[in-house]
Amino acid sequence: MNEIGDKYFLETKYHRDTLSGGTLDWESKPELYKEYSEAPLVELPSFSFENNISLKDLLKKRKSVRKYLFKPLELEKLSFLLWCSTGIQREEAGYLFRTAPSAGALYPIETYLVVNNVVDLKQGIYHYNIRKHSLELLKVGDFSAALSFAALNQYFCRKASVIFVWSAIFFRSKWKYKERAYRYIFIDVGHIAENLALSAVYLELGSCQIGAFFDDELNEIFDLDGINESCLYLSPVGYPFV
Repeated sequence: MNEIGDKYFLETKYHRDTLSGGTLDWESKPELYKEYSEAPLVELPSFSFENNISLKDLLKKRKSVRKYLFKPLELEKLSFLLWCSTGIQREEAGYLFRTAPSAGALYPIETYLVVNNVVDLKQGIYHYNIRKHSLELLKVGDFSAALSFAALNQYFCRKASVIFVWSAIFFRSKWKYKERAYRYIFIDVGHIAENLALSAVYLELGSCQIGAFFDDELNEIFDLDGINESCLYLSPVGYPFV
């Protein structure tokens, strides 16, 4: 097994006789929140939805949706989806915990949006400010074609109301877990994506999780360097065409 992935898996295994506790450099601990302080801030509305659907039925109804209606998504629903996927859920002992688990509560995943058709939002690229439960407007314009092109020409990305794009700031996890951190980062983004998928079903929306894209092209859309921070996963969301 000489492939890169095989080598990484083997060399990041924990072994009982070699695992040492060590100490952490608390001076270098990274910030848990990325914020674009110069970007216009869009406050997200509160939400309240009544749906008696059971968890069992949510799981049974979840599926990958690749056909969407040209119908705008309500901002209240987008607010709900963002909170469900990775919003702040509670405070305990001075720590803010989120709706999705994260190794060491380090939360390396950032959420960006490509907004195509959302009520009261300009088309463009946004960043989710988790601490303020708000959106930061980074770029105005129609980026649906560029994103679809970067995602191996998966045309349905152009039709969705919004596309969630998740990146990772790697050092947030590497600060503690070193090279094994990449394992945890990929697990973390999976938790968030499943939260989004189930909350979309709850709102009678469709989603489709996508891991196939040209990395450099997708990172360029969000002005990410692909080294310190890089896109990992994306999910279009919209009203399903049935």
